[in-house]
Amino acid sequence: MQLVHPLVETYAEKFTSPLDGLRDKVEQETLANHEHSVMISGQVQGIFLEMISRMIKPMRILEIGSFTGFSALCLAKGLQPGGVLHTIELRENDAALCEQYFKEAGVEHQIKLHCGNALNIIPSLKEAWDLVFIDADKVSYIQYYELTLQQLKPGGFILADNVFFHGEVLEEKLTGKNAKAMAAFNEFVARDNRVQQVMLTIRDGLMIIRKL
Repeated sequence: MQLVHPLVETYAEKFTSPLDGLRDKVEQETLANHEHSVMISGQVQGIFLEMISRMIKPMRILEIGSFTGFSALCLAKGLQPGGVLHTIELRENDAALCEQYFKEAGVEHQIKLHCGNALNIIPSLKEAWDLVFIDADKVSYIQYYELTLQQLKPGGFILADNVFFHGEVLEEKLTGKNAKAMAAFNEFVARDNRVQQVMLTIRDGLMIIRKL
């Protein structure tokens, strides 16, 4: 299901600030060469992530699902001096791409890359998060949410991507495991009195969650 008209997408891109050279390169190379290129955040969402990070001015960011490193490069733009972003990627090939791009951007001192299962890695990171971005396997979203909410500072934010899952959550009868998982996640957060949340119609749906 196409949720946003292509003309609207093109118009939004036209009036959104352009990406800098390295982030544009990451996006273009991912689109041209990666078999799962649709997973990249892209210009509009990328600039949005950058702006959210710049508004929050975090010291500690956690990203679950690095892909090729584009969103980490966007989120890192808002880090305070001395701040660190931890990003977790399951696939070794994608983690290698991230490492390459982070070095090229000169931000390897700001971004700590972890390769492996996020459910095992998250508890080992003894940090108090200001900002968390969840963009990994959908069936584990509730687990990621619960793990990170424990370590999130009061007033901190979680951003959850793909909350529409290609529009499948809108179907009367949910069939795919990912659509079912995202629908369950959305309901779970809506019932959680520990947080305040808003769902935005950016790209494939983005939920902003604030810990009370």
